[in-house]
Amino acid sequence: FLPIPKAAQFCSCVPMYRAFIFSLTFLLYASFHLSRKPISIVKGELHKQCASQVELDSYKEYAAQIQPVKKPFNASQCGWEPFDKSNYKQLLGALDYSFLCAYAVGMYLSGLIGERLPIRYYLTGGMLASGLFTAMFGLGYFYNVHNLWFYIMAQIANGLVQTTGWPSVVTCIGNWFGKGRRGLIMGVWNSHTSVGNILGSLIAAYWVSTCWGLSFVVPGVIVAVMGVVCFLFLIERECFPGDPEVQHLLTDSEKSSVSLSSSTVATGEGRHGTSAISFLGALRIPGVVEFSLCLLFAKLVSYTFLFWLPLYITNVEHLDAKRAGDLSTLFDVGGIFGGILAGLISDRLEKRASTCGMMLLLAAPTLYMFSAVSKMGLEATVVMLLISGALVNGPYALITTAVSADLGTHKSLKGNSRALSTVTAIIDGTGSVGAALGPLLAGLISPSGWNNVFYMLMVADACALLVSVKIEMMCISSVLNYPKMQIVLLPFQYSVVVLDFQWGRFAV
Repeated sequence: FLPIPKAAQFCSCVPMYRAFIFSLTFLLYASFHLSRKPISIVKGELHKQCASQVELDSYKEYAAQIQPVKKPFNASQCGWEPFDKSNYKQLLGALDYSFLCAYAVGMYLSGLIGERLPIRYYLTGGMLASGLFTAMFGLGYFYNVHNLWFYIMAQIANGLVQTTGWPSVVTCIGNWFGKGRRGLIMGVWNSHTSVGNILGSLIAAYWVSTCWGLSFVVPGVIVAVMGVVCFLFLIERECFPGDPEVQHLLTDSEKSSVSLSSSTVATGEGRHGTSAISFLGALRIPGVVEFSLCLLFAKLVSYTFLFWLPLYITNVEHLDAKRAGDLSTLFDVGGIFGGILAGLISDRLEKRASTCGMMLLLAAPTLYMFSAVSKMGLEATVVMLLISGALVNGPYALITTAVSADLGTHKSLKGNSRALSTVTAIIDGTGSVGAALGPLLAGLISPSGWNNVFYMLMVADACALLVSVKIEMMCISSVLNYPKMQIVLLPFQYSVVVLDFQWGRFAV
């Protein structure tokens, strides 16, 4: 066992260290998302509508008609070179795609690496590196950089190091919280995604119109500082058998289980007493492939909104970059309620796939309504942002948290908790493929009209719905394929049904 962080000894006043870990991991991953959001806010500043009342074929033609004016940092009337050209949507899409593609590829490796390294050190290193590369993008403003590849390489590097975050925090929270009410607990905990997006939007929007470089530098500093906090305070699992430094963190009832945990580790059933699961071994866990595909389509929709919503609001509502960035946070506010609602419903029904399917079924027509209603005025846009955020982010939040934790501790693993990080990485890595495809497709399709982008999102939502239906069919089929279990449960059939109705639950 690794030594407990010395700074954690100052938290002995916390009644339950579990609550502290919940809050700490919440803030750690919120800072990751805080650093991802600025690029979507700054897009409206990197390319601005040219200061002309007449439509011109290109910026060069426009520049030839005006007197040359000296501008700071070589800024043009159309934005920041090289994003001031007519193909700006493709160039901005390339920034999104470079980050998300690197994130998707790195995620598959990150889970395997994370199983073999201490979570605290692994996560700390990733956060420090992420802070560096996030700030690096903003330094392009201060050092007058206009090379497209500089910004693309900063995005690729940041995408790779940010893969250290999700498998680490999910493994840590999974080690501290059991399956009881996991959907609700992780639904609340997963709101860190939306909280991080909201804070990132507000911070980036504060400087976007005056000094957009700070929109990246400040979030980068915040991520790095949180990395130091992680190193000082993070404890990756609930019990540390035989370690006297942790005794003051446990309640009397928890201390009584230390000896039992010690014997568990001695028999090779603890996290450090078993070998890490292989990539193929994790794929064989029932439901991993299916939920990974479902997340692929769900995350495609969510991340298209994440990276393109401010620009869409700018074009449709004709707002400046700051106001559009502030307004886009409502989508994440809706996502907070959607994630909590999905977790609560899945706990009551005890059916994760059915919960995802219901929300996805409602999300498809909502996306169609969003594309039509958002053009009717600012008030209608506000309402649709809240509803769409809840229905789009609800299934995404449920799969990446409670479902990943359930599958990572599946009974087929026979107590090998070291699979949790690998399973989480596989599911989120596959989802990140969709996250990379969504903004890329949006950049390619949007020149033909924003309505076509929404049609693409509705198709992706329908695909996620079909996969969730297949998962539910698999669950029903697995019950029907066990006649011995049916015979054993038959004598208790009526009492089970009565109990379920008494508690408002419906189960086979």
